[in-house]
Amino acid sequence: MSNCGTETTEVADWLARAHPVPRQAEAEWADHGVALLPLGERFDAVRVPAPRIHAAVGSDQHDVVAAVLGHWLNGPVVRDVRTGSGRYYVLVAPDSPWDMTEDRLGKGVYLAVPRVGRKVSPVTYWAVPPERLGQLCDPAHLTALLSTADPQEVLEP
Repeated sequence: MSNCGTETTEVADWLARAHPVPRQAEAEWADHGVALLPLGERFDAVRVPAPRIHAAVGSDQHDVVAAVLGHWLNGPVVRDVRTGSGRYYVLVAPDSPWDMTEDRLGKGVYLAVPRVGRKVSPVTYWAVPPERLGQLCDPAHLTALLSTADPQEVLEP
């Protein structure tokens, strides 16, 4: 018997508790499909421009990108396409090291985090959904992946 529904509920609850008022996060998910969650306590995010991810992955196809990111990072990644070609937000532990040029977002920043379980928003969604309670990406794996990108291919327009 699968407990996938239970795991999804536990993950959503864990994410909601990043908010000072978890019920507000739950209401935002119910009303808008995304909730603004503060970074810096439960998790941080590394913001990576889509061209850089696509160059490292070798594709801009959603399914290919999701599979490669899932394999390399083994953790949750949010995709936000509201601006230009979009950005990826790789969720990492607040105390994890980060030495690359991509922005590390933490305390004082709120991130639009999609509802766990089903895609509701066409502009902000899970490129790689969290599968387990407390699951985050290892920044060393992100560094390794980004090091495969050809810098000439990732120039922003």
